[in-house]
Amino acid sequence: MRIDILSLFPEMFDGPFANSIIKRAMDRSLVSIYVNNFRNYACDRHKVVDDSPYGGGAGMVLKPEPIFEAVEDLVGRPYVKNPQRPVILLSPQGRLFTQKIARELAGFDNLIFICGHYEGIDERISRHLVTDEISIGDYVLSGGEPAAIVMVDAIVRLIPGVIDCLSVSDDSFSQGLLEYPQYTRPRIYRGLEVPDILLSGNHAEIEKWRRKEALKRTISRRPDLLESAVLTQEEREMLEEIKGSE
Repeated sequence: MRIDILSLFPEMFDGPFANSIIKRAMDRSLVSIYVNNFRNYACDRHKVVDDSPYGGGAGMVLKPEPIFEAVEDLVGRPYVKNPQRPVILLSPQGRLFTQKIARELAGFDNLIFICGHYEGIDERISRHLVTDEISIGDYVLSGGEPAAIVMVDAIVRLIPGVIDCLSVSDDSFSQGLLEYPQYTRPRIYRGLEVPDILLSGNHAEIEKWRRKEALKRTISRRPDLLESAVLTQEEREMLEEIKGSE
């Protein structure tokens, strides 16, 4: 996979992309990430990328020329929207980023992310350049860079070969539920014990316990997830049992 990020502050990506899973994925040539400063595509000698909004108002708005030019430099001219080459604007007005969207984007060979800044972005970019607008939450950031880092991390770990497939399948949200509780050594710490079932060696019962605990945790912390979760008949019976014991 190739990921291109258009940003006014490329240095913000140096630390996050130089460590951990993303760094290992790049070292193994499973993903290539390029961060491009779209100020380099500004048309004037002062490299201006923003201007005051037509009609008045507070703040500055990103101009269309540098971003259009930067994208066309990556995908070719004349630019034509292509659903197989997503151009994604990080925006608080976009659809909410989820694990499902991360899996969807992990299936593409190429992704382009545009990191907005200042008061907003020229509407012609949204309407005629980007193929998708995505938000990582109902709050406002100073720019799209932190959102891009979050999304790239979530997407890259889903690329085949990056991490163990079993680890991915057990993640929270992967099965529509939160992940079950995890324990490790020591067996007893400050009087707090690991559940006996996890030490039993009975893998079928351990799996059943984990599914039930995942349901309990989801009901307690994110009951909204159950509205769209796909449950087996056994899990539905567990769910009724849990609700009946509350």
